[in-house]
Amino acid sequence: MKSIALLGPRLFRRFPCFCRFSMLFSTESSEGGEMDDEFIRLDNVSEMDDVFMRVENDGQMGDGFMRVEKPLREAWGVSDLDPVSDNGSGSSSSSRKSYFDNVRLDASRVLEVLQQHSPGFNTIAALDELQIRVSGALVREVLLEILKRVNCTNRERCAKLGYKFFVWSGQHENYRHTVNAYHLIMKIFAESNEFKAMWRLVDEMTEQGFPITARTFQILICTCGEAGLARRVVERFLKSNFFNYRPFKHSYNAILLCLLSLKQYKLVEWVHQWMLLKDHSPDILTYNIVMCAKYRLGKLDEFHRLLEELDTNGFSPDFHTFNILLRLLGKGNKPLAALDLLNHMREVGFNPSVLHFTTLIDGLSRAGNLDACKYFFDEMIKMGCMPDVACYTVIITGYMVAGELEMAQGLFEEMTVRGQLPNVFTYNSMIRGLCMAGKFEEACSMLEEMESRGCNPNFLVYNTVVGNLRNAGKLKEAHEVIRHMVDKGQYVHLISKLKRYRRC
Repeated sequence: MKSIALLGPRLFRRFPCFCRFSMLFSTESSEGGEMDDEFIRLDNVSEMDDVFMRVENDGQMGDGFMRVEKPLREAWGVSDLDPVSDNGSGSSSSSRKSYFDNVRLDASRVLEVLQQHSPGFNTIAALDELQIRVSGALVREVLLEILKRVNCTNRERCAKLGYKFFVWSGQHENYRHTVNAYHLIMKIFAESNEFKAMWRLVDEMTEQGFPITARTFQILICTCGEAGLARRVVERFLKSNFFNYRPFKHSYNAILLCLLSLKQYKLVEWVHQWMLLKDHSPDILTYNIVMCAKYRLGKLDEFHRLLEELDTNGFSPDFHTFNILLRLLGKGNKPLAALDLLNHMREVGFNPSVLHFTTLIDGLSRAGNLDACKYFFDEMIKMGCMPDVACYTVIITGYMVAGELEMAQGLFEEMTVRGQLPNVFTYNSMIRGLCMAGKFEEACSMLEEMESRGCNPNFLVYNTVVGNLRNAGKLKEAHEVIRHMVDKGQYVHLISKLKRYRRC
């Protein structure tokens, strides 16, 4: 691999200590894009399927590089949820509560009618007899509930009932479907594998004058990607005249960011190449997205070339570019180079934030350099940049992985003193570390503590406790945890995912 200056000649001249960045990432494996899972590092939970991991972990702590990709999405408003608005909500909090209570009541009445749908039953007439006010909030409530109920045995029926209600509600005066309503019925069709119906809805949205947004694209690519049609969807959107890609500079960035959030890294490369062939110039957001994808694919040579090209084209690194570089420096165990980069950030007017330090500490902890983690943790506090819950969780997890239980416990106590309440991921790291140290009573006590503090354990926490208890031969205690989870009515549908679980 050629020796290169990290950020190109211009930055190289302005920042001489970047000389040490030559061959900076060359020492990393060509598989550099394969990141460890925050919890898998602690104990093998690979028996859980990918769908469960996506649902439960949701990228919050499970993937170190998500700490780099997530801010990119948040900065541009890419979300899995659509905003909700309804003019009937009233102005005061009490009137809003009353309004939404009535909406939920009306929604339950609608769902009762829909459940009666069968040959010979006039569903439309029964809905009309309810004489309810149709609003955006009601449509959302009903469609969300139908979406929750979709499974492999009833998906065809759910698709029919959802669309029947969608058509019925859309025919009412003083109400017009919103983009959000279209997205919800599209998701119902997606869960029901009704791909053609989804595309008809897209066409209908266009005919009705609704914007085809990045969220529309995200729903389609999620579904069609599983069906092997992802590239066709991307191509259609690239050619579309109806794609509303605001607030992005052009449609390419909107699509690239959606693909990044969905881990479609190969498609990110393909869209980038398409973009260049069509003579569209990339901006700093484009470079950040494509560099993330290149790193995830382990293509470090191409990552380097993009850094050089970024500088050649007159772009300066932004908040997110620095975050990407700190991630790589941390994962590559380059603390001195990371310190130089942090100093350079200050020189060019970028004060490192808690996110930058968290990203760096997370990378260094994965590289096993806890001394450097502690150094940068202390440095950020000296700078007046106070660690948040995510930062504490990252360094606590690092110490737990290394078996340094006392250090982890000290930081856990410190964060609560500083007013940073542990979240479910913090507790999971602590509980797993205690289990690995054979301190099962303390682990179970911490499980009770998190519940008493209003922090509901997710399935990963329960799996952590049950799996480690079973591995230690404490079958009775493991089944007690399972019974406790079942008694609370939590994750009953996922009990089969527990390792070697047998119903008592």
